[in-house]
Amino acid sequence: MEFGVSVGHISALDYAQHGERLGFTRCWVTDTPLLRSNLFATMAAVAMKTRTIQLGCGVAVCAMRLAPEAANGIATINALAPGRTFAIFGTGNTAMRMLGQRPTGVKALREYVRVVRALLHGEEVAYSLGGEAHPIRFTALEHDPIRLDPPPPVHVAANGPLGLALAGEIADGLCTAIPRAGTMAEIMAHVRRGAAKAGRELAAGFHTAALVNVLMLEPGEPLTSARVIGEIGPAVMTNFHYLFDRERETGEEPPPYVRPVWNEYMAFRRSRAGADAHLSMHASHYATLDPAEARFITPEIVRALCIIGEPPELVERLRQLEGDGLKQITFHPPFEQRYEVMARFARSVMEKM
Repeated sequence: MEFGVSVGHISALDYAQHGERLGFTRCWVTDTPLLRSNLFATMAAVAMKTRTIQLGCGVAVCAMRLAPEAANGIATINALAPGRTFAIFGTGNTAMRMLGQRPTGVKALREYVRVVRALLHGEEVAYSLGGEAHPIRFTALEHDPIRLDPPPPVHVAANGPLGLALAGEIADGLCTAIPRAGTMAEIMAHVRRGAAKAGRELAAGFHTAALVNVLMLEPGEPLTSARVIGEIGPAVMTNFHYLFDRERETGEEPPPYVRPVWNEYMAFRRSRAGADAHLSMHASHYATLDPAEARFITPEIVRALCIIGEPPELVERLRQLEGDGLKQITFHPPFEQRYEVMARFARSVMEKM
């Protein structure tokens, strides 16, 4: 099992360096322009400040830039961190919603990944812009503007059946969310279905990663403790925000574990409605907990959305996931506690794996 850190602030590059020293082997750089630092500027800075950690955009949003620009960005970072650069592309839940837009569809993601992956393999590919397609490829490579050797792996970020199948159909790996996307057996069944549809076998090196909400408990600690709510609350409420947007847009019923507080939460969100509600709701994304939202976090919700336990239990659970085919996890501690949580996890869990 590999472990990853996530960096979104160019002022916090030492977080990636510290993770590298602690044994974290992957660094994801986030892509939410109205909330975090610029994706490729931050990736370049991390590349220059680290030596061994694998570095990737996690998750790059396909609607944020043209596919050739994204391929160029990844290939440029590969020149700074050769052989340790990768890319994860997704439809963009938070980034798009902060623009007042819905995430991109799977069809658009498929086309985007097709173009980016072909370019990163040095191939010529048909690219359509404004309804007119033309062949494109990287040129003037003799001047070393980018690096394509080795080609950076391209992964798909997905939680639903269509996106999971797309990863198997076209990508070098998958980034998903556990437990939101289901069990690893269910997830990989969708991935293999996509691979079979495309007539391809999943390579042994097909990478599987997950964003996981991890809660390390102290001995005998209840899920209602102030420390627990403070540490896991930002991640839990990020999932609440996703469910709120989903019901508002589709009318789909929320899952059973949130229903006891759902009507009250919907009323709370309506009380905060305004022209910038799409910005204010997502502003705390994985980083902080709005004190007014803390009351909605129940033990049942924490259990449903998180991997929980004292360190020995977490080690056992992660070994089970590894046995089921998961190769890497990343989690987002609260911003102000990230160094302490990362060090405690490395000492109490990673060293025991």
